[in-house]
Amino acid sequence: MTTITDLYPSRGPAEVSVPRKDPVVWSAPGAAGPIATGDLEAFERDGFLAIDQLLADDEVAVYRRELERLVDDPAIREDERSVVEPKSKEIRSVFEVHRISQVFANLVHDERVVGRARQILGSDVYVHQSRINVKPGFGASGFYWHSDFETWHAEDGLPNMRTVSVSIALTENHDTNGGLMIMPGSHRTFLGCAGATPEDNYKKSLQMQDAGTPSDEALTEMASQYGIKLFTGRAGSATWFDCNCMHGSGDNITPFPRSNVFIVFNSVENAAVEPFAAPVRRPEFIGARDFTPIR
Repeated sequence: MTTITDLYPSRGPAEVSVPRKDPVVWSAPGAAGPIATGDLEAFERDGFLAIDQLLADDEVAVYRRELERLVDDPAIREDERSVVEPKSKEIRSVFEVHRISQVFANLVHDERVVGRARQILGSDVYVHQSRINVKPGFGASGFYWHSDFETWHAEDGLPNMRTVSVSIALTENHDTNGGLMIMPGSHRTFLGCAGATPEDNYKKSLQMQDAGTPSDEALTEMASQYGIKLFTGRAGSATWFDCNCMHGSGDNITPFPRSNVFIVFNSVENAAVEPFAAPVRRPEFIGARDFTPIR
């Protein structure tokens, strides 16, 4: 049996800071793809790449109608893949959306989307996770500061930082309605969080992050070092970001909703193993175990 070294220890008795041991961009310099060389260098430096208009207005309309159809479907509400806001009882997220909806499956296979993932990760890719996020106005709660890789490593068993996410806006992102915030450059440091992972932690963490949450002291130090970038933009804009970026979003107390589709691509050469710091795997609709590459 092959033993895989844990390069990024977390969920132990104390918080630890570990320099990144993996590349950010895995493809060879000059490799063909939809991302220009300068943009790829910026992604490597900052950990993210913002695109003003990935989708045209008519395409956004199609995806937004599909999001609204799913959210309004009583069967989807009862599905275990749906996460409901604790207070309002409105749907917050629907996971594995590319398997529930052919419309979103088409988006995953769109070369403007998957082509960028292949170029960043330097290999064929599969979908580790997909979801639609719904932030209606007047009180939708945010996502606290975290590194996705910390969770995906600890609870899903992704060995290396060879995973990239894209958040595509389906409504306008104002500077007031709970937009994505990233600490530029934070992807180069892994913050291993303190505290053991509770069993079935995902049931609580999808509503409010607890295990895998950095300390106030660590967040203050990182924010002082890297600063915080808030992403705004019209519907159809997109933000690609590295799996280890420290990021979060605030509550939306404005009247203006903020909805997006979120797709996580993982390299087929970085397939999940057993969790590194959790008693059991999370369900497959959160952390995929089907590593079939997207064609």
